[in-house]
Amino acid sequence: MASLCFQSPSKPISYFQPKFNPSPPLFAKVSVFRCKASVQTLVAVEPEPVFVSVKTFAPATVANLGPGFDFLGCAVDGLGDHVTLRVDPSVRAGEISISEITGTTTKLSTNPLRNCAGIAAIATMKMLGIRSVGLSLDLHKGLPLGSGLGSSAASAAAAAVAVNEIFGRKLGSEELVLAGLESEAKVSGYHADNIAPAIMGGFVLIRNYEPLDLKPLRFPSDKDLFFVLVSPEFEAPTKKMRAALPTEIPMVHHVWNSSQAAALVAAVLEGDAVMLGKALSSDKIVEPTRAPLIPGMEAVKKAALEAGAYGCTISGAGPTAVAVIDSEEMGQVIGEKMVEAFWKVGHLKSVASVKKLDKIGARLVNSISR
Repeated sequence: MASLCFQSPSKPISYFQPKFNPSPPLFAKVSVFRCKASVQTLVAVEPEPVFVSVKTFAPATVANLGPGFDFLGCAVDGLGDHVTLRVDPSVRAGEISISEITGTTTKLSTNPLRNCAGIAAIATMKMLGIRSVGLSLDLHKGLPLGSGLGSSAASAAAAAVAVNEIFGRKLGSEELVLAGLESEAKVSGYHADNIAPAIMGGFVLIRNYEPLDLKPLRFPSDKDLFFVLVSPEFEAPTKKMRAALPTEIPMVHHVWNSSQAAALVAAVLEGDAVMLGKALSSDKIVEPTRAPLIPGMEAVKKAALEAGAYGCTISGAGPTAVAVIDSEEMGQVIGEKMVEAFWKVGHLKSVASVKKLDKIGARLVNSISR
């Protein structure tokens, strides 16, 4: 079965009481995860390819959703990465080659061991026990790097799904998430709040990492929900933004964030966009340390709320700001106000888009049979 990745025992967070309290602080481990071992083969017999070529798509994602740091995320429709994968006799059996990278960036490495798509593809091939076939991969980036929209996860998800599809879809979604996590661990840390929704679609709660336990949260199909995504011309590398996080937090903030995360989950299941927005806006631990690192972010949030958004926060590690509303028309108005605030206060150009929830996740776009 697939190997599991474990929470690092290093670097504890101290939860302290801000008022008089003679008791010693309560400690909890920081959300840093390291892979203890690589994935293992899950299929008894090596499958043969059922297609000579496949093309897949994986959507952008919004991680954290305010108080859900490292355990809540969702997929958004219309933005994402594409992977084209081919059976290639010129590539050594059991290996993969990255032939071309196009789209928003071409500066990524074509070495599959140093590329998000390559790492996830290799992990998926290992799970399937592929030893007799060589593959070549083309990556088309629809997402910019360091945008806070799960760029690395989209590449990893599209690649993992492509390998699974070309060999007849032998693996389930949780196995594909584990393959994607091999990639995420090398880029920004072992956290599934981007890769899980990128593969599974919709909202996903990561209940546990040891063992990995994923809980899809179904937003009612008869309710409307729109994400206003405003991305400034500013890069916020995930590793840098994670380094800014506090190692010590007041117990009262821990309790507050826990209650807001619970409210957010309830809002998703009930289709309550208003409560979802309120909870999403209420993070007292992560957002306050990251917002000052993104020029104009605090003003952008204020502008969104004043324009009628139900809530606004940083998408993932940033710099994209995300607001929620239940009307696409209102979303366009909110987006304009957010763009204006980024320019006036942060002196940053930005682009706004209004997107629905992607309920499908990474999927096959087309294929060529053998």
